[in-house]
Amino acid sequence: MALSEGASVTMANPSSSAPQARHFVGIDVGTGSARAGVFDNAGTLLATAKRDIALHRGPGSMVEQSSAQVWEAVCAATREAMTRSGVNASDIVGLGFDATCSLVVLGPDGASLPVGDADHPERDIIVWMDHRATEQAARINAMGHAVLDYVGGRISPEMQTPKLVWLKENRPAIYGAADAFFDLSDFLGWKATGSLARSSCTVTCKWTYLAHEKRWDPDYFRAIGLGDLADEDFRRIGQEIVEPGTPLGQGLTEAAAAELGLNPGTAVGAGLIDAHAGGIGTVGARGGAGDPIKTLGYVFGTSSCTMKTTETPVFVPGVWGPYYSAMIPGAWLNEGGQSAAGAAIDHLVTLHPAHGEAEAAARKEDVALPVWLADRAGALASDPSGAVALAEGLHVVPEFLGNRAPFADPDARAVVVGQGMARDLDSLVALYVAGICGLGYGLRQIIETQGQHGEGVEAIAISGGAGQHPLIRQILADTTGLPVHSTANAEPVLLGSAILGAVASGAFPDIRTAMPALSTFAKTYEPAGGAIGATHDARYAAFLKLQAVAREVRAAGGLRASS
Repeated sequence: MALSEGASVTMANPSSSAPQARHFVGIDVGTGSARAGVFDNAGTLLATAKRDIALHRGPGSMVEQSSAQVWEAVCAATREAMTRSGVNASDIVGLGFDATCSLVVLGPDGASLPVGDADHPERDIIVWMDHRATEQAARINAMGHAVLDYVGGRISPEMQTPKLVWLKENRPAIYGAADAFFDLSDFLGWKATGSLARSSCTVTCKWTYLAHEKRWDPDYFRAIGLGDLADEDFRRIGQEIVEPGTPLGQGLTEAAAAELGLNPGTAVGAGLIDAHAGGIGTVGARGGAGDPIKTLGYVFGTSSCTMKTTETPVFVPGVWGPYYSAMIPGAWLNEGGQSAAGAAIDHLVTLHPAHGEAEAAARKEDVALPVWLADRAGALASDPSGAVALAEGLHVVPEFLGNRAPFADPDARAVVVGQGMARDLDSLVALYVAGICGLGYGLRQIIETQGQHGEGVEAIAISGGAGQHPLIRQILADTTGLPVHSTANAEPVLLGSAILGAVASGAFPDIRTAMPALSTFAKTYEPAGGAIGATHDARYAAFLKLQAVAREVRAAGGLRASS
């Protein structure tokens, strides 16, 4: 029995005796956890809750998850957030989902299908960071199909069509048995409402859907070996494509509402990729540049994403897009960033002999290690901008998991230059600061590349858990030479998802209207300039040189990067 649209439900019907208090729920599924937030009609966060999600690593670069566990985590986090908020379910008029761009593979009736080890059928998700399809992506890129013009010229193994080719070639029985392939946020929308509609965000950014032409390209799918999907009129990957925030089905089904602790019929907006939710929650906030077109969204989490909106399409080699209606409906989007950002720093500091000592100190103070390192760097420096002096002579190109932009090179790897044999904590802090600077220089490189193609940036709006520390925000402003805005809301990614629910409920007519109504910039970190700026200019030049030399060495040696 094929997956089908959900049954109709009774719409929520608040009492007419008093006006309804409008609240919204945002649900964010990241790489390691599911989080839920409850917001009021002014965008104020009332409560949050979180549940961890298991990550299963296999041979090579295989990374998998379970959609059943993801849904259980979503429901538990939502119920707890609702309890903490004290808001009645009848006052929740809309909710939205965002999630990592991971591939969910389901059989008839929504049964999980194993994407790797047959002994673990519950592992039905190929996680976004899984690079098992590197060879398939390389073959696709060698074809040079026209749809690649809309992914910066080169498709990534993080995207879904290379993963589908891998599945068909390496797990043909599973591929053939699959009744639906979902991006994770679309899976959540289906699970909540029964709707098989896909978001233009997910399918345009990760599946090669041409949203500006409202079509899939059958020739592309036949060329890469997925002609069966075209022959089926794309039933398994999406025949109904809707813009983010579009109401799905008849709202929450009876079953989903019971699991989430909400009312049946509550409006659910078509979802977003998690980075794009961070963009929605920040770039249009009040008090910034005043125009989401002029502000670059920088989502700094496990990975990093740069989100730049334009009114007309801009083609930037090595930067994904231009994508139509992928974040703000009716506008175009270019997306860059790196496959490892917060994860790159986490890995970098494990390479230092003092890592264990620092972890113990962080546990004693009950803070995360990156926070402890940032705090210590701030204590050692004269001011946040002065922290760069701690990394004098130490340079990091933190491409541990390849270069997503502007080179679209999954085989690129990190470079660390200038590290001696020091074993003390302060030398670990220096390495940490050098790594953060390296991420900033990578961001600057993407911004400059976009600028060379007519896509100017006036400011950066930051979101994501790895970018919350003031020291990091100041270093990013100094390394890029641009002001960095932070929002009053501490959870802009959750807010971005809540905005989808707000629009789906009819509380706001569209996303552009909802963004400044629900989000406000609270603080701006201005670049230091002067001597600090000159230091970063010199270090940036070194970054570019080291990055280029690493590519030259790899090319000359004919060596493939290790995982």
